[in-house]
Amino acid sequence: MTRHLKLCLGLLVISLFPSVATCQIRQLAELNTNQIRALDRTKTVVLIPGGILEQHGPYLPSFTDGYVDSAATQELARAIVARPGWAVVIFPVIPIGFGPANDIGGKWSFPGSYTVRTETLRAVYMDISSELGDQGFRWIFLVNHHGDPLHARALNQASNYFHEMYGGTMVHLNDLKPIATCCGIEEKMFTAVEQAEEGFSVHAGAGEHSQILFLHPELVDPSYKSAPSLTANRIEDLFRIAERKEWPGYFGAPRLASAALGARDLTELSRVECDLVLKILDGLDYRTIPRFSDQFDPNNIPGLAAELGHDRAWENKEKDWLKTATSEKK
Repeated sequence: MTRHLKLCLGLLVISLFPSVATCQIRQLAELNTNQIRALDRTKTVVLIPGGILEQHGPYLPSFTDGYVDSAATQELARAIVARPGWAVVIFPVIPIGFGPANDIGGKWSFPGSYTVRTETLRAVYMDISSELGDQGFRWIFLVNHHGDPLHARALNQASNYFHEMYGGTMVHLNDLKPIATCCGIEEKMFTAVEQAEEGFSVHAGAGEHSQILFLHPELVDPSYKSAPSLTANRIEDLFRIAERKEWPGYFGAPRLASAALGARDLTELSRVECDLVLKILDGLDYRTIPRFSDQFDPNNIPGLAAELGHDRAWENKEKDWLKTATSEKK
């Protein structure tokens, strides 16, 4: 066990013991009406962890994003309540999202992926933000590390709605560039040969395997150690690999994963995320921070255009059925 991993594990153990600060972290699902009414809206932050149900190949659980989001949420909560007078309410995990990685290869159905349309995703977050806004809450942060640009756009739209309707702050953190492009840990821990083998990996590569090896090693199929590497060097390679009939659902080199890499990656990600959130609470306008998804125009990227087209066809199929079902009841 590395010194860094021992340190991370030690911090996690310490965090399990109650303290004045952690008493200010509440689970919304456990609060009654009077407890919610008593919260100081000006200094209560609502954290909403995501967790798209998305296939992560033969070695990782479909709720991989959810486990990472939940861990990141806990670290963020501790950073916020370390400030005197502040409290955090953690919303139950919302396990929905749009744009699983199998869409890259045009495989619209894939075991392990259970997603929703962009309109549904946006509506869910808009509806929840309306409920929170009507009850006077003013600070909401979405902890949702799924990287699909259309998924991010839906969450950003819901966040903008909350700001314009209620005058509060709701931020989809992972689409802010400093977080989305963090943290380059593989470059620091891999040799040049290992970096070349991992390549341009955007899903279920050594990084995500490492995160779950650190958080939930019991959920990782041990055969990842002999997984064949599927190396991409650019975005076009991802489409070529994912379009293969036998594509197993991952990119990169899962065999290079380690709990030590996962611990360091999550530690650095939490540091960057916490630092940015605290700055926003201090008055930084998050709208001045570049968003990662803004660089992706569906009209100029064939894969995103196809994904958007599938989304619209999916919507039309459901609406057509509803029209028929409604007419039959008349």
